[in-house]
Amino acid sequence: MSTANYRALLRTPGAAAFFLPALLGRTGGAMTGLGIVWLVHDRTGSFAAAGVVSGGFAVAEAVGAPRLARLADRFGQTRVLPPALLGHAAAVAALVGLTTAGAPRPLLALGGAAVGASVPQLPAMSAARWAALLRDGRAAELPAAFALESVGNAVSYLVGPALVSALAAAGHPAAGSVLATALTVGGGLLLAARRGSAPPHAADGAAHARAGRTLLGGALRVLLGLNLGIGVYFGAMQVSLTAFAVEHGAPGAAAPLFAVSGCSGLLAGWLYGLRRWRAAPPVQLLAATAVLTFGTLLLLAAGSPVALGPAVVVTGAAVPPLLALFTLLTESAVDPLVLTQAFSWLGSASAAGSAAAAAATGWAVDSLGARGGFAVAAASAAAMAAGALRLPRVAGAR
Repeated sequence: MSTANYRALLRTPGAAAFFLPALLGRTGGAMTGLGIVWLVHDRTGSFAAAGVVSGGFAVAEAVGAPRLARLADRFGQTRVLPPALLGHAAAVAALVGLTTAGAPRPLLALGGAAVGASVPQLPAMSAARWAALLRDGRAAELPAAFALESVGNAVSYLVGPALVSALAAAGHPAAGSVLATALTVGGGLLLAARRGSAPPHAADGAAHARAGRTLLGGALRVLLGLNLGIGVYFGAMQVSLTAFAVEHGAPGAAAPLFAVSGCSGLLAGWLYGLRRWRAAPPVQLLAATAVLTFGTLLLLAAGSPVALGPAVVVTGAAVPPLLALFTLLTESAVDPLVLTQAFSWLGSASAAGSAAAAAATGWAVDSLGARGGFAVAAASAAAMAAGALRLPRVAGAR
């Protein structure tokens, strides 16, 4: 497959009109959590308070995401998005007001939870639109479309946090939250306006309930476990890379290492979608988890930040193909009427794994040094490879 086929995907009637607004909105989503940290710390002077509020945000988003997605599957994206976006904007405004007024931490935590519970699931909605657009006659292009989604997600998480941090460093931490909300709401409203590409929704509650039974299928349970594992990997790497740089007397090396990993992932995700792979998706998944496991073993062997560079290139390159494959395999495992909900469950599982890994990795680093944190990442990657071995036996179940 050539780059021209990426252009062909975006030239498909209606495709760019939903993909680009969703990309804009997900950039705002990538800024929201970090924006809360900067906002609360600036007003309270306490990272502990910022952590409590951002933790409430993360937990509420993980719990609320599938419920918002369920409403979108049941009543349609174009009906659910506008009130959800209004609620999200109101929640952010309330949190800014609470921090400005010097509200106590419990109220700030509730405000953060309200923001998280109202985050619109734009990445899941965009992926569901690709599935609906390409399902009839163009299913072979779905891997490229989901690879494009993965690359878009990576770009959002490179650009978004950098924008928030730049605004905070310039003395405008509240502006980060305002900009994040503007991007999220603006992108979401543009997406909602594109009615023609919206996936079909259940005509009645009974049809939706029947479709929802596919969410209990064995394949999706395995995929949720794999997303939990990739979340643990993300959480472990965030702590461990930083700890490794500090441990070796080069705290400034952490940022370049993260940048190398991110750029490696962008390139790998782009290249993955450029060709049509002969191997079946479960086989590709096993290969990608094996590469990730190998890369984490290289992390354990590195003795300096320079030596760590090739290892983060390998691990970074394995992630976007994995995310694209998770989406592709989920699309084939559940009823189209509950696809947005299934995609949101994947995100929630990843968020839960990342949250759990933060505490576990912190303990491992304190006890065993940075290699203890890398061991958590390696164990997670190995568990994912074991889970990928199970998938062929249950793939395709509905």
